[in-house]
Amino acid sequence: MFTARTAGAGVGPDTGTGPGARGVPGAGVGTDTPRPAGPAVPSPRVRAALLAGVRGLSLCLLSLGVSLTLFILSVVSIALTVLGVGLFTTPAVTHLVRMHANQRRYLARDWAGITVQSSYRPLPAATGVGATVRRCTTLLRDPATWRDLVWLLTDAVFGFVTALFPAAFLAYGAEGFVIFAGVWRAVQHHYWYAFIPVEGFGTAFLCACLGSVLLLLAAWLNPYFIQGHFHLVRAMISPSRDALEQRVERLYETRHDAVDSSAAELRRIERDLHDGAQARLVAMGMSLGTIEALVEKDPAQAKRLIAQARENSAEALTELRDLVRGIHPPVLAERGLGDAARALALRMQIPVEADVDLDGRFPEPVESAAYFAVSEVLTNAAKHARADGVWLDIHYSADAGGMLRIAVTDDGRGGADFGKGSGLAGVERRLGQLDGILAVSSPPGGPTMVTMEIPCEPVRRR
Repeated sequence: MFTARTAGAGVGPDTGTGPGARGVPGAGVGTDTPRPAGPAVPSPRVRAALLAGVRGLSLCLLSLGVSLTLFILSVVSIALTVLGVGLFTTPAVTHLVRMHANQRRYLARDWAGITVQSSYRPLPAATGVGATVRRCTTLLRDPATWRDLVWLLTDAVFGFVTALFPAAFLAYGAEGFVIFAGVWRAVQHHYWYAFIPVEGFGTAFLCACLGSVLLLLAAWLNPYFIQGHFHLVRAMISPSRDALEQRVERLYETRHDAVDSSAAELRRIERDLHDGAQARLVAMGMSLGTIEALVEKDPAQAKRLIAQARENSAEALTELRDLVRGIHPPVLAERGLGDAARALALRMQIPVEADVDLDGRFPEPVESAAYFAVSEVLTNAAKHARADGVWLDIHYSADAGGMLRIAVTDDGRGGADFGKGSGLAGVERRLGQLDGILAVSSPPGGPTMVTMEIPCEPVRRR
């Protein structure tokens, strides 16, 4: 019971006495007045059980309704690939399946704290019949597609059952109390509650007792049923152990690449400083020494040397700016990846149509790697592909833990290869340091589609 101490509640002049006075001017004889108790608040365990029941019902709808529907559509679409129709329907259906799976991944992380990894292969752009066929082929060769398909059927059966238990426990337990509250009069002699025949007040009381047991079980077990549902999801659609081992091996390789790249970058910076800005600063220092000796003897020659020193300082400053721009461009630091990519597109010699949809900023290593990767790919399109136009698409997807996706498509001659000096191998190493991936689709005759993905999360919102 809460109590409130009221000062100055007494009658008459201030006497400075009483429990409410405490030496406060104007406080009369205080009284302790009880505050009415508020409504009863359910315990955390009860709230968790009720919440699990509500979430279980929503998961039942997703499992039985959405998963079963998508499973049927997927099977029919894949079967129709033999007739050619499925080549165009399978990518769309698979996209819906992956959206559904990613939604369940999000719910697993948000509701149960369970992280469900994804390992979908990047897809080529569907910018024609041939590209659509390659897109469908890539999907059918991706093991994740078949894992999702098996999960859809499993989710429609076992996922539905595990999600149904929390709500069933609550509803069936509450039914026992409803029977005891008076419904037994209407259903007696022809209704069973579990193993109890409802025949009168005594059996109705037993129904209430059994309902109490079920509600107690629900309070303890409901959260575990939800956990079990999402553990089943993780077991079905997470990458296999072999895939995880390959990823660990790749991370081990990219770590060595990162160390080698950092050392090479430091050597490049040292070489550029030594051959460029340092040489000009040394020349400027020598000129200033000569000027100091000639300023009184030959003022005209001193003025010419001053002008030369000014030119050397300007050239040194320009080289330093170029060096800094090569390390981390100012536009990238000040305005972020989106505006920096648009600035790159405007500076290209061929038309570049940029579609950038980014909300906020990303970690500096991510922005830097993405910027230089885009710069390299755009430069390749201008120099080697003989393209008339380039389409740049950059967007961020919050699904599956967050992914920055970049796609560069050109209408050039195609035939891009990692081993032909195109710089794509360097882009792959740069992205690999951040656990990113690079996929290239470049058949002879074009078009060329370069897809880059970097797992990350925004660090600052607009």
